[in-house]
Amino acid sequence: MVGAGTGMMALALGATVVNRWFTHRRGLAMGILTASNATGQLIFLPLLAALVEAHGWRVVTLDVAAFGLAMIPVIAIFMRNHPFDVGANRYGEPGCAAAPLPVTQNPAMMALRTLVSAGRSLDFWLLFFSFYVCGLSTNGLIGTHFIPLCFDHGISEVQSASLLAVIGAFDFVGTLASGWLSDRVSSRVLLFWYYGLRGLSLLFLPYAFDVSFFGLSIFAVFYGLDWVATVPPTVRLTADVFGREKSGLVFGWIFTAHQLGAATAAYGAGAIRTDLGNYMLAFMISGAFCLLAAVMVLGIGRKPLQPVTAAAE
Repeated sequence: MVGAGTGMMALALGATVVNRWFTHRRGLAMGILTASNATGQLIFLPLLAALVEAHGWRVVTLDVAAFGLAMIPVIAIFMRNHPFDVGANRYGEPGCAAAPLPVTQNPAMMALRTLVSAGRSLDFWLLFFSFYVCGLSTNGLIGTHFIPLCFDHGISEVQSASLLAVIGAFDFVGTLASGWLSDRVSSRVLLFWYYGLRGLSLLFLPYAFDVSFFGLSIFAVFYGLDWVATVPPTVRLTADVFGREKSGLVFGWIFTAHQLGAATAAYGAGAIRTDLGNYMLAFMISGAFCLLAAVMVLGIGRKPLQPVTAAAE
């Protein structure tokens, strides 16, 4: 239930909104949505950890559910589906947008046809694998195992959650900057640097600092700047390669790879910790995958593509 709900509310929805409402500043808009998504998760962790210590995990679950329910009337009152609904056009385009075409196909079949069509393109698989690595090295490794790593070195639950909050705070800065840059710099080049620096940081971390609160604080600042900075250029590349109208569905499948990567690292790093007694090998593997992804993204968009034939959302 949690997986289905968070999947529907995650980055694929943000990509659809941005491509439907923005022509200019698409990268920045996606950066804002991505930063708010990831930073919100991380910035509230110290408060939630304190509530768990004081009142138990059930209180936290009820609080989060209550906030989610409170958003329903806000969305119903203030949000619209398309610029046509408010007599406007995409940001950066004059006049009024044309009415969106009604969806006449079965949504599930449309999504599957989009996967089959996009899957004929090498670019899709390069984006798919690179985003798999993104999920593996963020939500799966750091998001899941950072607090247990801190426990291994005598750092308390609230302090550990505070370090994740530091990642969230600097993620907001890094992702906004990434969105701004993706409107001005080649997305392939940005992704090369993001994955490369992330990989080097994961490889360097176990050797660079004594694993202490101070050392992990320095890592949290650096890693936070790169936490989900990959999202705006990935979304932009998806729209540029497959077309803006189809990018929501295509990116939805690419985001699936992100979650599969997160699941792989969540289980794999835990298994490594259980068998070897530490997370060293998990960090090494994740760092190596990031370096591989950095090389792979340089090939995206360089060859003719098979068209994506599924209807727009």
